[in-house]
Amino acid sequence: MIKKIDHIGIVVHSIEEALQVYEGALGLGLTDVQDVPEQAMRIAFLPVGGSKLELVEALTAQGGVAKFLEKRGEGIHHICFEVDDIEAALQDLAAQGIRLIDEQPRQGAHGRIAFLHPKSAHGVLIELIEKPR
Repeated sequence: MIKKIDHIGIVVHSIEEALQVYEGALGLGLTDVQDVPEQAMRIAFLPVGGSKLELVEALTAQGGVAKFLEKRGEGIHHICFEVDDIEAALQDLAAQGIRLIDEQPRQGAHGRIAFLHPKSAHGVLIELIEKPR
């Protein structure tokens, strides 16, 4: 089912400040910055090998990212796995008793996405992504 790790999401207070470390000190290249208003967040992608780091910043004091920052502070938010067929993956996982946050995929920045509940993955928020072909 899993093709590869697509990205690791890291919540930060400020993408601009975080880029001083990831781009400046570590030498990673920034490829994309996007606002995702429906989720009240801004995201920035930095490729690393065959994967990416996704820096995630809250756009408002509302929404999941802002709540995460308030409760846990900056840090790793989720891991995203690429799949070929997201509907089939969700059906298979649900049949195995995995708790889904998204029973149906929704549009994300780079493809269709869905999240699995961290309670079913030992405290880790897992995102699945199906990229356009």
